Amino acid sequence: MKYKNAGEILPDDLLSELQRYVSGETIYVPRAIAKKPWGEVSGARRYYRERNEKIREKYRAGASVDSLAEEFSLSPETIRKIVFVSPTAP
Repeated sequence: MKYKNAGEILPDDLLSELQRYVSGETIYVPRAIAKKPWGEVSGARRYYRERNEKIREKYRAGASVDSLAEEFSLSPETIRKIVFVSPTAP
């Protein structure tokens, strides 16, 4: 992260207003563009949503929790959470 001197880049009236709140301190100014949600860029969010929907479909079709746990390499408790607790989770 690069630091810039506020006196060099901000208008005088904005700098004066900023100094009313903090003077001589380092502050962080976040980007104006919102950060994308977890997994949106890599595709992980879609992958887990689709995987979980497959698990729910197979469970509704009669597959047992234990067989799903083995097939998807997850614990039975995780399968139960996917099937019973979080139907809209990624």
